[in-house]
Amino acid sequence: MRRSLALAGLLLALLSAVAVPLAAQPTGVVQSDILLLDPERVLNDTVYGQRLLADIQTERDELVAHNRRVEAELEAEEKSLTERRPNLSPEEFRDLADAFDQKVQQLRQDSERMSRDLERQRELIPLQFMRVIEPVLAGILNDSGGVVIMDVRAVLLRSGVADITELAIERVNEQIGEGPANGPRRSVETPPKAPAE
Repeated sequence: MRRSLALAGLLLALLSAVAVPLAAQPTGVVQSDILLLDPERVLNDTVYGQRLLADIQTERDELVAHNRRVEAELEAEEKSLTERRPNLSPEEFRDLADAFDQKVQQLRQDSERMSRDLERQRELIPLQFMRVIEPVLAGILNDSGGVVIMDVRAVLLRSGVADITELAIERVNEQIGEGPANGPRRSVETPPKAPAE
């Protein structure tokens, strides 16, 4: 997540690297060539960001619950197969055991694939989020007369530059709210039920 958030730090424009003294303007936005933003805070503290994070957490919880159900079903099936073994011929038992092993392998592969898909989507959230809020940040950049927005975590020392994180959170909440109804959504499939015997 931190790597993705670092990639999501926007350089909206780069015309000058020299900051000018800060001065309050009628817009309420301080004036500076260089503006600083904490993308992680904006993601975590805005309504839209919280919605995206809650959505992915819900999907993760659903996948965990699905995996537990499948595990319980497989344990019950294995127990049933073991109990039936005395009444089966070696050939019958071997066929049933092979089919059971194949089912276990397939379900494991499905679960691992869904976990990878979910993780990829989780890593993309910061980038998707920043794409949606980019117009808001561009508006702040314009109001401030700035030329660049930098990720605050990439700055070791600073003097005479403006941190716009709080303002960005406020404007994103005002202008975007919970975000577009058909905005970035994860494509993780609904976890399937374990196949019947």
